[in-house]
Amino acid sequence: MPLPNISAAQIEWVVKQVAAYIERQHQTYRRRAVPLDQKQKTVMQSFFPPSTLDTARVVVLAGERVGNPLFYTELITMGFEAGSLPDFAHMAAITFVDTMVSHGPFTDRLLFHELVHVVQYDKLGLAEFAAKYLRGFLSGGAYEAIPLERNAYELDGRFEGEPTKAFSVADEVQAWIDAGRF
Repeated sequence: MPLPNISAAQIEWVVKQVAAYIERQHQTYRRRAVPLDQKQKTVMQSFFPPSTLDTARVVVLAGERVGNPLFYTELITMGFEAGSLPDFAHMAAITFVDTMVSHGPFTDRLLFHELVHVVQYDKLGLAEFAAKYLRGFLSGGAYEAIPLERNAYELDGRFEGEPTKAFSVADEVQAWIDAGRF
């Protein structure tokens, strides 16, 4: 589905809406979240800095789903098709800064993927993460084409393929930043 051509002012408005949505969701779910358990930390310690593993929190929802942002109605009036927008209720998990919210149990690979996003938020900050996420969606035309997601999928695939071969996610994310890949 082709995305509408929106103005720079509209893009900036949407970036602010995305950042505000992330912050609200972070505040909402952080209260319910729990630290990673020792098993999760042990599996992830060869890939993530201790500070990430100590600050990250998880929530597994039961009988509820993360809702789509209210500003989606505005995006539809700008010309976006409802089916072209990411549907949060159908995602396995969503990360809001350092709080990972899942619609089902965390597998090691899902946790790894979401922890990559925690590192991305840490390195970019909330506002820049939101801007890069939106601009990536607009330029790629789909969730799967967002560079922040491509980075997370590439790294979680590496982890899945060789879960005992350590590498630094923080260094890998920084390399993408330095190369302007986001």
